[in-house]
Amino acid sequence: MRDDGLERAIGAAGGVAQLARKIGISQPSVSNWSKVPAQRVVAVEAATGVSRDHLRPDLYSEPLLSEEPIDPVDAARAKEYLLLASLLSAAPSKNLLDQLAALTGDTTPLGRAHAALAAAAANAVETKAEREYFNLFVGLGRGELLPYASYYLTGFLNERPLSRLRADLTALGIERVANNPEPEDHAAILCEIMAGFAGGRLAASFDTQRAFFEKHLAPWMGRLFADIESAENATFYRAVGAFGRVFIEIEAEAFTFAN
Repeated sequence: MRDDGLERAIGAAGGVAQLARKIGISQPSVSNWSKVPAQRVVAVEAATGVSRDHLRPDLYSEPLLSEEPIDPVDAARAKEYLLLASLLSAAPSKNLLDQLAALTGDTTPLGRAHAALAAAAANAVETKAEREYFNLFVGLGRGELLPYASYYLTGFLNERPLSRLRADLTALGIERVANNPEPEDHAAILCEIMAGFAGGRLAASFDTQRAFFEKHLAPWMGRLFADIESAENATFYRAVGAFGRVFIEIEAEAFTFAN
């Protein structure tokens, strides 16, 4: 029996087949779910507009690990990372595009990136954005881009960067979700981990966050976003690439100044 969160997601997507297509997996996989698997929550949220606390209240309604109030800057960082995780894990739903279109900007580099993303979202069509995501990251066999640390750092998938990441995740007490076929060095998963650090849902000191960022994101993720900006199949995602590149540059600079 499906739980309420999964039923809402299927209804928002227009059916089981449509949900499976939007998040890039097979229809039988979704048909076998009784609830949205933890590793698919961000993708389903992005594809349907159903919020994660409705999809999996057992995971996202839990209290923060930190008893200290979250600094507003860290809360803002967590939101930026979660937005990137959503956009990298699945094609945006109409609901997400509408939310992005309402973003406001200012004269700072990040503010200008927000404004450009809002303009791109306002002009985007959900079905075209879905096709664009497929061409960029999934494809027939493979997409135009492979958003994995191992590929960007070695030219191959499932190489030493992934094994080093897994060792560090184990040391941090972050466990791999069972039956998740996606390697942990996918850009969306790394952004979600950084969001957990910044937002207090994963226990990590500032020094731990900095070390994790400098080891697992800084060496390659800026290049990924630059490649998204210039990708042949990118239209809406061109603005996503610019936003991601600017945000990663800001993070790198902030961690450097904090040394």
